[in-house]
Amino acid sequence: MACGSTNCTTSPVLPISRAWRRHRLPLLLRWLQRARSRADLAALEDHMLKDIGLTREAAQREARRPFWDRH
Repeated sequence: MACGSTNCTTSPVLPISRAWRRHRLPLLLRWLQRARSRADLAALEDHMLKDIGLTREAAQREARRPFWDRH
């Protein structure tokens, strides 16, 4: 990145506001966890699904749900 004589910054990273960290970051982390959990569920073998009382179809249906859908 070339710097002029004024307003030169060395990092393109912007600081995260306190409000964003307090409200948006936890939501983002919940969404990521939900997406991971659904992907993990889809990867379970049939005998593992049987152990937790789910069919393959139910697991796939759950895994296809969008990460923001919590119900």
